[in-house]
Amino acid sequence: MNKNVPNILTMLRVFMIPFFVFFLLTDYAGANSKWIALGIFIAASLTDLLDGKIARKYHLVSNFGKFMDPLADKLLVCSALICLVDIKRIPCWIVLIIIAREFIISGFRLVASDKGRVLAASYWGKFKTTFQMIMVCLMIADLPQLKLATDTCMWIALALTIISLADYLIKNWDVMKEAEREENREH
Repeated sequence: MNKNVPNILTMLRVFMIPFFVFFLLTDYAGANSKWIALGIFIAASLTDLLDGKIARKYHLVSNFGKFMDPLADKLLVCSALICLVDIKRIPCWIVLIIIAREFIISGFRLVASDKGRVLAASYWGKFKTTFQMIMVCLMIADLPQLKLATDTCMWIALALTIISLADYLIKNWDVMKEAEREENREH
């Protein structure tokens, strides 16, 4: 197995985002545009599942993958959520909480990276991403008969966003404390 396959899948997910956004926000393909956007989003989401499985099965886990895989997820989901606000499928305040969480985690990762540490995603983060991706799919499809399922998934995704943030901060608070101690020593 080529060492780069998981990383190629991660980058493929990033490259699919503009196409997804284009079809979601335009009627270029008429009524089929939202279904094309949904297909692209599902394909991009599946690359997330596939790259992780391949990396673990063939021992191809890399620091690049540990860093880029969660970033690619954030880019995909945040792009989708911003588009869904624009087409009035999700309240803006929920998207702001989700995106704020992503910035906080990214900040933590940058501080850790400066210390030579790579902070991998936790199981809470993986559950959060899964529910967010399911929620996005349901919101893109926008089927009236799935309204209750869509709303339920939205609230679960929001709860998991907050829980995964708290879990991440608690588990990795030592990174911030270490950075603070070093900064105090320099002054």
